[in-house]
Amino acid sequence: MGFQQGLSGLNAASKNLDVIGHNIANSNTVGFKGSRSEFADIVAASIGTGGGSNAGIGVEVAAVAQQFSQGNITITGNNLDVAINGGGFFRLQQPDGSPAYTRAGNFKLDKTGDLVANDGSNVMGFRVDSTTGVGTSEPVPLSFPTGAPIPAKRTENIKAAINLDARAKEAAAQVPPTPRSTYGTSINVYDSQGVAVPVSLYFVKTGTSNTWEVYDQLDDPAAVPPVVAAPIGTIAFDGNGKYDAGASTNPFLVTVDPSLANPNNPPAPWPVTIDLASTTQFGSKFAVADLTQDGYASGELTSINISNDGMVMASYSNGVTRAEAQVALAAFRNPQGLIAVGGNNWVESNDSGTPVMGKPGVGNLGMLRAGALEDSNVDLTAELVNMMTAQRTYQANAQTIKTQDQVMSTMVNLR
Repeated sequence: MGFQQGLSGLNAASKNLDVIGHNIANSNTVGFKGSRSEFADIVAASIGTGGGSNAGIGVEVAAVAQQFSQGNITITGNNLDVAINGGGFFRLQQPDGSPAYTRAGNFKLDKTGDLVANDGSNVMGFRVDSTTGVGTSEPVPLSFPTGAPIPAKRTENIKAAINLDARAKEAAAQVPPTPRSTYGTSINVYDSQGVAVPVSLYFVKTGTSNTWEVYDQLDDPAAVPPVVAAPIGTIAFDGNGKYDAGASTNPFLVTVDPSLANPNNPPAPWPVTIDLASTTQFGSKFAVADLTQDGYASGELTSINISNDGMVMASYSNGVTRAEAQVALAAFRNPQGLIAVGGNNWVESNDSGTPVMGKPGVGNLGMLRAGALEDSNVDLTAELVNMMTAQRTYQANAQTIKTQDQVMSTMVNLR
């Protein structure tokens, strides 16, 4: 027996204790992945000797292998906390511009509106067109308008679902004539400056069966000159009370004059399309089931929510909620080849392979859970048992050195 075996055992046991201690220290670290020491024996090579005659010269730590098993998911209730349930990593852009990857989803909005990790790295994702819902394919830092309101959007379309009373008589044939305001409704639309302008719709039964005229204003005999409104079109129904597109005006257009509500250098009047295809003529009272328009005033960001597929929904003070981005995830062929750089981050290496970017839930990428965080995957009980085993191993190797020393002393003291 030589000292080499015992010394190598002490070194290996010491490194194992370092790994166990690191795991225990990070048992409460969000997104942390534990490691384990993997040992290999050391054998001296010699020429012309049989394999069975070499006792070996000790042990070494062949690798410290990261364990990328799924950690438990804990609900936090914070909208910006995000956990990955399954494979993949969040991609970050570090302050120096280099990429990093993490499983820790405890994100925050900084003062400029950037979505960042605790170390200030930007969270990467795919930008989404708020109008079409189509996202980009190249990940960019996610940022939201916290310093200034989103601009107003001019109304282009109105959609109405209204029931006109099938029992109504021809308005002009009644004595007195049925007032035009009997079947009417209104909605606010928005000009390009975000100023609300009211638009009214009035429906007047004609002498033609199942046909109504549509107006956007009332007559005003007191005006100079007097205003006599003309219909903007007609709407017709079949014998079952359903909208007849062929006999109705298509499209319905109303010209909105923003100067009625915005006297301070307003934009020019513009046409707005009205969709009345959901209107019916049934034997019940006049009723407005739905009346919507696609414009809005300017608004401040009030909250952000992230869905399971990574879609980032932003809510604004003007009542608008829209998709602004989608969180990007990265997958690696060999996650154990990633290099840990601290701060809950890893960087790619030749062993890990290049990252494949994608959207949550696609391929082998996991789904996201907003308002939750992934716990460390360290089993604290198992690590404490491992620590006791490593301690015994250290003591046993120290004992081999002590025994060898005693043997050497006996040999030296021979007379």
